[in-house]
Amino acid sequence: MITLTAGEIALLVGGELHCDRDLLVSKAPVFDSRLATPGCIFLALKGENVDGHDFAADAYRAGAMFSLTTHRIDGPCIVVDDVLEALSALAAFVRKKLTGLTVIGITGSQGKTSTKDLLAHMLSVAGPTVAPAGSFNNDLGLPITLLQCDDRTKFCILEMGARHKGDISRLCEIARPDIGVVLVVGNAHLGEFGSVEAIAETKSELIQSLGPEGVAILGSYDKHTLAMSSLHQGRTIIFGNSQEVRAADIEIREGCPHFDLVTPAGRDAVGMRIVGEHQVSNALAVAAVGTALELPIELIASSLSTAENASKWRMELHDAFGLLVINDSYNANPDSMAAAMRSLVLFAQERGGESWAFVGKMQELGESSPSQHEAIGTLAQEIGIDHLVAIGAPEYGNASGQMLIHHYASIDECLAMTDYFSAGDVVLVKASRSERFEVLAQKLEELWLNKSGVEN
Repeated sequence: MITLTAGEIALLVGGELHCDRDLLVSKAPVFDSRLATPGCIFLALKGENVDGHDFAADAYRAGAMFSLTTHRIDGPCIVVDDVLEALSALAAFVRKKLTGLTVIGITGSQGKTSTKDLLAHMLSVAGPTVAPAGSFNNDLGLPITLLQCDDRTKFCILEMGARHKGDISRLCEIARPDIGVVLVVGNAHLGEFGSVEAIAETKSELIQSLGPEGVAILGSYDKHTLAMSSLHQGRTIIFGNSQEVRAADIEIREGCPHFDLVTPAGRDAVGMRIVGEHQVSNALAVAAVGTALELPIELIASSLSTAENASKWRMELHDAFGLLVINDSYNANPDSMAAAMRSLVLFAQERGGESWAFVGKMQELGESSPSQHEAIGTLAQEIGIDHLVAIGAPEYGNASGQMLIHHYASIDECLAMTDYFSAGDVVLVKASRSERFEVLAQKLEELWLNKSGVEN
């Protein structure tokens, strides 16, 4: 963060100063007192169960210079009407001050975090880069990420999520992106928005925020994303099949994509280290950003070939004494569920064992939820999955064809299935975040290791 005094910050956020106006702040704000370090600001946010004001003293003892609060506390503070609004105002000011900073905004129904991680790996070679931790993509996470930038930062990558119309537009007012990336418009959060068209309209807010000097980068995997090219007067780069930035001769080796990257600058080989054919589209989005920034194609290709998983519970591979567990429990929607299942089948074919898909509910699908779950159950049968284990999700349907489907009410009940695992089998664990399937992945692995006589 650029260095500011408490007095300057109070003026910027319209707050009431209750500390030395000359206190210097040099680090981005934190909202967890346990993460406070000397030189930061503590955000006293009120949640459903916890009030950050109760932890302001802890943050101060850890080195926070003062707290942003909504009422006077016993300690140094700046009192504001709304802490989140004050945070946004501060981030917007810092963004305007950093004239040499290139901001890349990323949105889409799936792939945002994976694309962000790949892009951060590539841009860090080209210059100092700031990117969010995990899925820090809302009114709190985006400004905190932006405030980590200082005069030395060359690139800032920002994920932009949305629950309602106008959410991305509001984030763009803070971030003022130079490059806007829309990956795909799909069914994620269909229950919130009501229609795919409404989702597309919200995602398009990123493209509409770009000035004429900005660059729009659009995936070609659905008609709604492609149509956004009409919303931007400046340069647009399309990525995907038969597009300006594309992948040729795609092969999947040990679950990882290998292909030739083709851009206007030429052609170079890519051998990715992350799992899933669906990662090709994310890699192409990153290559399109590199193309917009005029990075050498050799740098782009080598970065895509050396990047590894940077965010937890996303197609993590755990080889547990002969059993391969694919922990993709961070989140789920119909498109990502289908992609993960296809990867599961490929791994099982390579290893010669049976494929097990432990799946839970995909949330926020609205009225289409029953049909979307049933469609995934049908897909699992069509692509040759051996066992579909549905936990708390009868919507996936009943057994058909060669596939066996097992229904359980809870995670604990389904653990008995480990009795039927064999060395060489592959297990996928995937559901929406609220289902907490990372617990299931850990328990399955531990039970298998115990039964195999391996200490863990």
